[in-house]
Amino acid sequence: MTTIVDEIADLFAGVGTMAYLGESVSIAEHMLQTADAAEHEGASAELIAAALLHDLGHLVHTMPEDSADHGIDTAHEEVGARWLSSAFPQAVVAPIRLHVAAKRYLCATSPEYTAVLSPASVHSLMLQGGPMTPDEAAEFEALPHSADAVRVRRWDDRGKVAGRAVRAFDHYRPLLEEQARSAILEG
Repeated sequence: MTTIVDEIADLFAGVGTMAYLGESVSIAEHMLQTADAAEHEGASAELIAAALLHDLGHLVHTMPEDSADHGIDTAHEEVGARWLSSAFPQAVVAPIRLHVAAKRYLCATSPEYTAVLSPASVHSLMLQGGPMTPDEAAEFEALPHSADAVRVRRWDDRGKVAGRAVRAFDHYRPLLEEQARSAILEG
């Protein structure tokens, strides 16, 4: 029987090996580096899973690979969160859904933050709506899991280092399986 974790592993090993939208790493390398950053900061299992899966939407959406080059936002955060929502708890899914909003929030509230963005991330920021307005930032802060999304976003920015050695997907398999089991109990 194939499980959701098996499907995710196949995505990492397949389309995940493609270049990550203007970055010097593959999408899978990026997500593994993001999870590694979360793990090294002692994040909860839910946040490590969110960090690992935050860009899964890039692997499951059906839009052309070069959509951003044509001014189209693929809404990967929403696509990924929707794909994962039936199998993982909200403590995993919500930060994934909000990690793009967290980038917009940080650009609006932390002037130094924009300087850490890669050129590809700056380009996608404009497609995603640019920095939030003060009202949007206040609304974001009031959302459940917004602080967790900000943490995922900061790890996301650190997950773009070519050649950086991190643990393989199989290291996270037990953690993902446990999170999937907890979603059954949550449901």
